[in-house]
Amino acid sequence: MTERDNAENETDISTDQPVDETERLAGEARLMHDRRAKVDALREKGIDPYPRSFHRSHTAAEAIALLESAEAGVGETEEPVKTESVTVAGRIMARRGMGKASFIDLKDGSGRIQLFARQNVLGDDFELLDLLDLGDIVGAGGSVIRTRRGEPSIELMSITVLTKAIRPLPDKWAGLQDIEARTRQRYLDLISNERAMRNARLRPAIVASIRSFMIERGFVEVETPMLVPVAAGASAEPFTTHHNSLNRDLYLRIATELPLKKLLVGGMEKVFEIGRLFRNEGIDHDHNPEFTTMESYEAYADYNDVMEMVEQMVSTVAQETTGSMQLPPAEEGGTVIDLTPPWPRLDLRQEIIKQTEIDFIECNDVESLSQAMHERGIHVEPGLSWARLLDKVISSAVEPKLVQPAFLVDYPVEMSPLAKRKPGTDGIVERFEAFALGSEMANAFTELNDPVDQRERFEQQERMRLEFSDDEADRLDEDFLVAIEHGMPPAGGLGIGIDRLTMLISREESIREIILFPQLRT
Repeated sequence: MTERDNAENETDISTDQPVDETERLAGEARLMHDRRAKVDALREKGIDPYPRSFHRSHTAAEAIALLESAEAGVGETEEPVKTESVTVAGRIMARRGMGKASFIDLKDGSGRIQLFARQNVLGDDFELLDLLDLGDIVGAGGSVIRTRRGEPSIELMSITVLTKAIRPLPDKWAGLQDIEARTRQRYLDLISNERAMRNARLRPAIVASIRSFMIERGFVEVETPMLVPVAAGASAEPFTTHHNSLNRDLYLRIATELPLKKLLVGGMEKVFEIGRLFRNEGIDHDHNPEFTTMESYEAYADYNDVMEMVEQMVSTVAQETTGSMQLPPAEEGGTVIDLTPPWPRLDLRQEIIKQTEIDFIECNDVESLSQAMHERGIHVEPGLSWARLLDKVISSAVEPKLVQPAFLVDYPVEMSPLAKRKPGTDGIVERFEAFALGSEMANAFTELNDPVDQRERFEQQERMRLEFSDDEADRLDEDFLVAIEHGMPPAGGLGIGIDRLTMLISREESIREIILFPQLRT
């Protein structure tokens, strides 16, 4: 008898044969009708199917640890070890056994534990098991023992209905297989999919590790507005909203860069923010319209200092959250990713030449760059600016080659309107992007603090918006220009994607596996 055979007479829809949708819905309706009848039956017995609270003395993991500790304390003995009585609570995931004994798998936030129910121990409460189904949440009390098969179990002395589930769990807990279904009903994914729960817990652990790392380096965490009058600080199309009381249009922020740099002007020399950004862009395995970043700014630093900080941060976060700086492959025979510093610093121009033989210094206008891209089979989208075409070259020919962590450094000024020019070069700025597994996870500059140069760059971006109908071009923010005209110290700035970093550390290939509630197409 399998572990789910005796749970309830639910139709098994986790088969290889396609299931007619009408038949599936009819079967689900029958099950829901049966479960509602059990709710009524519980109430007739004077049992509240949805009590207000329950005292739990141990989690499943703590109850098992209690047994293991008791066993270690007595050494080898033929007498079975039995702990003091404990109470646990969780969701019923499986049930086995018939007649006068039954085994129930209970799952809580710490893991699973088996409940061992015997009629001669539970007495009249044993009949209550007939009113329980997979997915119900119950409280259980009793001593922790080890069964003859060696399974840590709670010998049930009492069982309490805490939540009667009206809707059955899908696929008899083979789990939701389609990623669209799993992300639309993330709560079911978390119940059935251990990997989903692992990722859900890994992401906040990564955020906590980053926060600790930054605070230890002397940075101060701040919050900046999400509703802004000008959507500036990045190349992206914003979401628009309207404030009724002010009677003005506002935008959801696309970056936190400009307000954070205003704090540098105000004398806060090390600042960072962890928060949501919103960009009205496409949805794919790397992009979601709302995502989380950590942006930081450090006075008197440059992009070399920030590079060192990034490799130290990422390797430290991996060590703290997974126990290693070497990330195991996602599948057998895959590549181990080694995050141990230092990471290679790769000159962007040389890498493009290496992969495509295109020199952006020579192909310095739209026509020549487009021609070079055509000759190498790189798609050229009509109407794009030179900077956007070069970005296409980088994303299609260079980034996929960057499997192990590395920095691409020194970008054309046309691609980086907020970065400081590199001394001794013509048209190059001190900017880097960090990559691993072919995906960008961080972007950073030596920050431009010359207000005259910054104004000219913003004005150039506004001209590009008109010339190329480029809604993603950066925008002129007069309030920011006024701020840096008061004097902003030289600084190194960083933006690192929390979701992308979590994808890397978890070895997931889709951002939808990392964001608990991603945007989905209807």
